[in-house]
Amino acid sequence: MDFSNWLFWNVDTQKDFVEPDGKLYVEGAENLKNKWKELTEFAEKKMIRVVNSADHHFYNSPELDSSPDFIKTFPEHCMAGTEGADYINETAPEDPVIFDWNKEYLITPEILDLNKYRNFIIRKDAFDVFSGNQWTKKILKMINPDTVVVYGVTTNVCVDYAVKGLNRKVKNIIVIKDAIKELPKIPLPFENWEKKGVKLIPLDVFFKMVG
Repeated sequence: MDFSNWLFWNVDTQKDFVEPDGKLYVEGAENLKNKWKELTEFAEKKMIRVVNSADHHFYNSPELDSSPDFIKTFPEHCMAGTEGADYINETAPEDPVIFDWNKEYLITPEILDLNKYRNFIIRKDAFDVFSGNQWTKKILKMINPDTVVVYGVTTNVCVDYAVKGLNRKVKNIIVIKDAIKELPKIPLPFENWEKKGVKLIPLDVFFKMVG
Protein backbone atom coordinates (compact mmCIF):
# COMPACT_ATOMS: atom_id res chain seq x y z
CA MET A 1 0.00 0.00 0.00
CA ASP A 2 1.27 3.44 -0.94
CA PHE A 3 1.48 5.76 2.07
CA SER A 4 3.30 8.61 0.34
CA ASN A 5 0.24 10.89 0.58
CA TRP A 6 -0.68 9.91 4.13
CA LEU A 7 -0.09 11.90 7.28
CA PHE A 8 -0.49 10.89 10.93
CA TRP A 9 -1.71 13.58 13.33
CA ASN A 10 -0.77 13.00 16.98
CA VAL A 11 -2.74 15.34 19.21
CA ASP A 12 -1.17 16.42 22.51
CA THR A 13 -0.05 13.05 23.90
CA GLN A 14 1.86 14.88 26.62
CA LYS A 15 2.62 13.80 30.16
CA ASP A 16 0.40 16.37 31.84
CA PHE A 17 -2.61 14.87 30.04
CA VAL A 18 -1.71 11.18 30.01
CA GLU A 19 0.09 10.41 33.27
CA PRO A 20 -2.10 10.04 36.39
CA ASP A 21 0.09 12.58 38.19
CA GLY A 22 -0.18 15.07 35.30
CA LYS A 23 -1.48 18.56 35.92
CA LEU A 24 -4.50 18.05 33.65
CA TYR A 25 -4.81 14.27 33.72
CA VAL A 26 -7.42 12.82 31.38
CA GLU A 27 -8.83 9.85 33.23
CA GLY A 28 -8.02 6.60 31.44
CA ALA A 29 -5.67 8.16 28.91
CA GLU A 30 -2.74 6.09 30.15
CA ASN A 31 -4.61 2.97 28.99
CA LEU A 32 -4.14 4.11 25.38
CA LYS A 33 -0.34 4.11 25.51
CA ASN A 34 0.02 0.77 23.73
CA LYS A 35 -2.27 1.84 20.90
CA TRP A 36 -0.38 5.10 20.49
CA LYS A 37 2.87 3.14 20.48
CA GLU A 38 1.55 0.89 17.71
CA LEU A 39 0.60 3.91 15.61
CA THR A 40 3.96 5.57 16.24
CA GLU A 41 5.86 2.42 15.25
CA PHE A 42 3.66 1.88 12.19
CA ALA A 43 4.38 5.39 10.96
CA GLU A 44 8.10 4.83 11.45
CA LYS A 45 8.03 1.47 9.68
CA LYS A 46 6.04 2.80 6.72
CA MET A 47 7.88 6.15 6.57
CA ILE A 48 4.72 8.16 7.16
CA ARG A 49 5.05 11.78 8.19
CA VAL A 50 3.69 12.68 11.61
CA VAL A 51 2.49 16.07 12.78
CA ASN A 52 2.64 16.13 16.58
CA SER A 53 0.72 18.99 18.15
CA ALA A 54 1.61 20.10 21.67
CA ASP A 55 0.20 22.48 24.22
CA HIS A 56 2.95 24.93 25.12
CA HIS A 57 1.79 27.53 27.59
CA PHE A 58 3.17 30.50 29.45
CA TYR A 59 1.59 31.97 32.56
CA ASN A 60 -0.37 34.58 30.60
CA SER A 61 -2.10 32.03 28.39
CA PRO A 62 -5.81 32.89 27.99
CA GLU A 63 -6.94 29.31 28.66
CA LEU A 64 -5.23 29.15 32.08
CA ASP A 65 -7.18 30.20 35.16
CA SER A 66 -6.74 29.72 38.89
CA SER A 67 -10.51 29.07 39.09
CA PRO A 68 -11.09 27.14 35.86
CA ASP A 69 -14.47 26.02 34.56
CA PHE A 70 -12.88 23.00 32.80
CA ILE A 71 -14.72 23.91 29.62
CA LYS A 72 -13.07 27.06 28.33
CA THR A 73 -10.45 27.52 31.04
CA PHE A 74 -8.18 25.03 32.76
CA PRO A 75 -5.53 24.93 35.49
CA GLU A 76 -1.87 25.30 34.58
CA HIS A 77 -0.67 22.48 32.35
CA CYS A 78 1.96 21.81 29.70
CA MET A 79 3.91 24.85 30.79
CA ALA A 80 6.88 25.70 28.59
CA GLY A 81 10.06 24.06 29.82
CA THR A 82 8.38 21.63 32.22
CA GLU A 83 8.42 17.84 32.09
CA GLY A 84 4.63 17.82 31.86
CA ALA A 85 4.86 19.41 28.41
CA ASP A 86 6.98 16.52 27.11
CA TYR A 87 5.50 13.70 25.08
CA ILE A 88 5.05 10.32 26.69
CA ASN A 89 7.72 7.79 25.69
CA GLU A 90 5.33 5.88 23.44
CA THR A 91 4.79 8.84 21.09
CA ALA A 92 7.97 10.90 21.56
CA PRO A 93 8.86 12.09 18.03
CA GLU A 94 12.21 11.00 16.64
CA ASP A 95 14.42 13.88 15.38
CA PRO A 96 11.51 16.32 15.06
CA VAL A 97 11.39 19.71 13.43
CA ILE A 98 9.82 22.07 15.97
CA PHE A 99 7.61 25.03 15.17
CA ASP A 100 6.86 27.28 18.14
CA TRP A 101 3.72 29.38 17.99
CA ASN A 102 5.59 32.54 19.04
CA LYS A 103 8.56 32.40 16.66
CA GLU A 104 9.25 33.25 13.04
CA TYR A 105 10.49 30.69 10.50
CA LEU A 106 11.49 30.50 6.88
CA ILE A 107 9.71 27.34 5.75
CA THR A 108 11.12 26.01 2.49
CA PRO A 109 10.30 22.93 0.37
CA GLU A 110 13.28 21.22 1.99
CA ILE A 111 10.96 20.09 4.81
CA LEU A 112 9.36 17.68 2.33
CA ASP A 113 12.55 15.59 2.27
CA LEU A 114 11.08 12.57 4.03
CA ASN A 115 14.48 11.08 4.82
CA LYS A 116 15.40 14.16 6.85
CA TYR A 117 12.07 15.46 8.09
CA ARG A 118 9.41 12.93 9.03
CA ASN A 119 8.31 14.24 12.44
CA PHE A 120 7.00 17.75 13.01
CA ILE A 121 6.13 19.26 16.37
CA ILE A 122 3.67 22.14 16.23
CA ARG A 123 3.43 23.90 19.58
CA LYS A 124 0.29 25.85 20.34
CA ASP A 125 -1.16 28.20 22.92
CA ALA A 126 -4.79 27.47 22.07
CA PHE A 127 -7.16 24.53 21.78
CA ASP A 128 -7.09 24.86 18.00
CA VAL A 129 -3.72 24.01 16.42
CA PHE A 130 -4.72 26.00 13.34
CA SER A 131 -5.37 29.25 15.22
CA GLY A 132 -2.89 28.49 17.98
CA ASN A 133 0.11 28.34 15.64
CA GLN A 134 0.45 30.49 12.55
CA TRP A 135 2.56 27.85 10.77
CA THR A 136 0.11 24.94 10.86
CA LYS A 137 -1.79 25.81 7.69
CA LYS A 138 1.38 26.37 5.68
CA ILE A 139 2.94 23.10 6.82
CA LEU A 140 -0.24 21.18 5.98
CA LYS A 141 -0.48 22.88 2.59
CA MET A 142 3.10 21.97 1.75
CA ILE A 143 2.69 18.33 2.79
CA ASN A 144 -0.68 18.23 0.98
CA PRO A 145 -1.85 14.81 2.19
CA ASP A 146 -4.78 12.88 0.75
CA THR A 147 -5.42 11.05 4.02
CA VAL A 148 -4.82 12.07 7.63
CA VAL A 149 -5.04 9.66 10.57
CA VAL A 150 -5.85 11.38 13.87
CA TYR A 151 -5.38 10.18 17.46
CA GLY A 152 -4.57 11.61 20.90
CA VAL A 153 -6.27 13.78 23.52
CA THR A 154 -8.70 15.18 24.17
CA THR A 155 -11.56 14.00 21.97
CA ASN A 156 -13.91 16.87 22.71
CA VAL A 157 -11.38 19.70 22.77
CA CYS A 158 -8.08 19.64 20.88
CA VAL A 159 -8.78 16.51 18.83
CA ASP A 160 -12.09 18.01 17.74
CA TYR A 161 -10.44 21.27 16.72
CA ALA A 162 -7.80 19.35 14.75
CA VAL A 163 -10.43 17.29 12.94
CA LYS A 164 -12.49 20.37 12.09
CA GLY A 165 -9.45 22.22 10.78
CA LEU A 166 -8.23 19.25 8.76
CA ASN A 167 -11.69 18.70 7.32
CA ARG A 168 -11.47 22.03 5.54
CA LYS A 169 -8.23 21.05 3.79
CA VAL A 170 -7.98 17.26 3.48
CA LYS A 171 -10.04 14.77 1.46
CA ASN A 172 -9.94 11.77 3.82
CA ILE A 173 -9.82 11.94 7.61
CA ILE A 174 -9.65 8.84 9.79
CA VAL A 175 -9.96 9.08 13.57
CA ILE A 176 -8.86 6.02 15.53
CA LYS A 177 -11.84 5.71 17.87
CA ASP A 178 -10.05 3.68 20.57
CA ALA A 179 -6.95 5.89 20.49
CA ILE A 180 -8.69 9.07 21.68
CA LYS A 181 -9.95 10.07 25.12
CA GLU A 182 -12.34 12.79 26.24
CA LEU A 183 -12.71 15.21 29.11
CA PRO A 184 -15.94 15.26 31.14
CA LYS A 185 -18.54 18.06 31.01
CA ILE A 186 -17.96 18.81 27.31
CA PRO A 187 -20.17 17.39 24.51
CA LEU A 188 -18.67 14.72 22.27
CA PRO A 189 -18.18 15.58 18.58
CA PHE A 190 -18.90 12.20 16.94
CA GLU A 191 -22.21 13.14 15.30
CA ASN A 192 -20.70 16.28 13.81
CA TRP A 193 -17.69 14.33 12.53
CA GLU A 194 -19.92 11.79 10.81
CA LYS A 195 -21.86 14.58 9.11
CA LYS A 196 -18.56 15.88 7.74
CA GLY A 197 -17.59 12.45 6.38
CA VAL A 198 -14.90 11.71 8.98
CA LYS A 199 -14.29 7.97 9.38
CA LEU A 200 -14.23 6.76 12.98
CA ILE A 201 -12.72 3.27 13.21
CA PRO A 202 -10.97 1.15 15.87
CA LEU A 203 -7.26 0.45 15.60
CA ASP A 204 -7.56 -3.25 14.75
CA VAL A 205 -9.89 -2.46 11.85
CA PHE A 206 -7.51 0.26 10.68
CA PHE A 207 -4.57 -2.14 10.60
CA LYS A 208 -6.65 -4.69 8.66
CA MET A 209 -7.63 -1.96 6.22
CA VAL A 210 -4.06 -0.87 5.54
CA GLY A 211 -2.72 -4.42 5.38
